[in-house]
Amino acid sequence: MGKIISIANQKGGVGKTTSAINLAAGLAVLEFKTLLVDADPQANSTSGVGFDPKNIKTSIYECIISDADPHDIILQTETPNLFLLPSHIDLVGAEIELINLPNRERMMRHVFEKIKDEYDFIIIDCSPSLGLLTTNALTASDSVIIPVQCEYFALEGLGKLLNTIKIVQQRLNTALEIEGILLTMYDQRLRLSNQVVDEVKMHFQQMVFDTIIQRTTRLGEAPSFGKTIIMFDATSKGSINYLNLAREILQKNNLTRIREEDKIIPLSNE
Repeated sequence: MGKIISIANQKGGVGKTTSAINLAAGLAVLEFKTLLVDADPQANSTSGVGFDPKNIKTSIYECIISDADPHDIILQTETPNLFLLPSHIDLVGAEIELINLPNRERMMRHVFEKIKDEYDFIIIDCSPSLGLLTTNALTASDSVIIPVQCEYFALEGLGKLLNTIKIVQQRLNTALEIEGILLTMYDQRLRLSNQVVDEVKMHFQQMVFDTIIQRTTRLGEAPSFGKTIIMFDATSKGSINYLNLAREILQKNNLTRIREEDKIIPLSNE
């Protein structure tokens, strides 16, 4: 049975979609069958793995609102073992349409019950809000990864997100766990980045992943080509970072061991 992991933060620009795409790709490259779910109306995960959202006729929206069969909608990406449940701008209306439905917070869970056993991992790219779509994703998930950028105001809003997770744990999904806090957009040349790393680790200790995602130009370029960083530049720092994150998650879930040398952040410039 597959593990469902949401990647959530109501703040925009924290590397949430980048992390969803490239963590899913990393797990797939490590030979775990992985489904990337684009639960964001902006559909950036959909375009980020090579599909034009304008050409998407059916998406997760139809699964949630019309009970469409996800098997008919899931797409194979160019990365072996990586599949996509795409999004579409129509999903923006789902928040309103869900309001009056019974069990409105559990509609996404119902979708995943049909396919969960077919994948090793399901990675959900949540929308940058704490609305019904994100609540649905958290209710359907086994765990959540919280990306935090290594920049000023990094911890702003994190308390509100953690409170939302606590409410979901109490009322909707008692099994939900925090997989970890992921530090993103790290620039070793900046004193501020190092201060944020120290501050987050001081506050959250063992909840913080050892792997840190560095800010690189290649990570920023890859989505414009519709490619994951691994397919775009397998030797880049970003690719190495996300493969290490995938290995760390596998280790946390007792699926593999991570070597000490793989934890080292490469210092070379691209």
